[in-house]
Amino acid sequence: MKENSNKFMGTGVAIITPFRKSGGIDFDSYEKILNFTIEGGIDFVVALGTTGETSTLSKQEKKTLIEFSVEKINKRVPLVIGIGGNDTSELVLTIHATPFHGVDAILSVCPYYNKPNQEGLYQHFKIVAEASPVPVILYTVPGRTSSNLTAATTLRLAHDVKNIIGIKEASGNFDQIYQVLKHRPEGFIVLSGDDGITLPLMAAGCDGVISVVANAYPQEFSQLVRYGLNGDFNKARELHFLLIDFINTLFADGSPAGIKAALGIKKLCREYLRLPLVPVNKEVHSMIKKIMDQIEN
Repeated sequence: MKENSNKFMGTGVAIITPFRKSGGIDFDSYEKILNFTIEGGIDFVVALGTTGETSTLSKQEKKTLIEFSVEKINKRVPLVIGIGGNDTSELVLTIHATPFHGVDAILSVCPYYNKPNQEGLYQHFKIVAEASPVPVILYTVPGRTSSNLTAATTLRLAHDVKNIIGIKEASGNFDQIYQVLKHRPEGFIVLSGDDGITLPLMAAGCDGVISVVANAYPQEFSQLVRYGLNGDFNKARELHFLLIDFINTLFADGSPAGIKAALGIKKLCREYLRLPLVPVNKEVHSMIKKIMDQIEN
């Protein structure tokens, strides 16, 4: 049985990193969004992920953001932080230099760009897990990294490495996910990495989601997931169809630009991103606003 994995069932919010016009982190807005999502019912926070534009943050900014998150969350929900990379030895050094007080797990993405084979991925994540003082959630998202953890490699890691407690699955490959669900060890959690297919994946037995949409609609999306966990798919389907157009439009001109547009409309933050990312175009912004008006009225 994987220890403490049930802490990460339900809805995790892949929280954005708001910026000021000057380019610095907007900590006031970050705290506002933390409170908005936690009070909206999310089950855990995921900071320093893809949605948080982590690849543009300095080492000091990451450290400060972790410590700020721990302070402001104040143990209301678990905190997961993203720590990944494509240089295994450098990643170990990063883990050793990270302040883990108040952090409950790490989310570690597949190495990108250098395209390791499955044995390389297995050895990489085994070393990451050995270095980590907290549990590890794997993250496969081949659309961003050009490397994919196959079901066989995921299951090998799940069975061999005690400290690896789950996976965020964003491969979009249903059969791959089904094989993990069918053969996983007890307590190994499988989380959807794609808001739009969370409902069917939960019907197959997934344990929840790490969600972008929950930044803007934490109450609705968390409730959808709870309905799914309780087997009430009629009610879950209603919320799925309420949000599906919003979900699709969020990613029409890049992420996290879409969710930052939505949060800007809600006046939770400004829509600033760090290059090479830029805000959504005017057409997509208008579509997001129109769909939000429909959801909320």
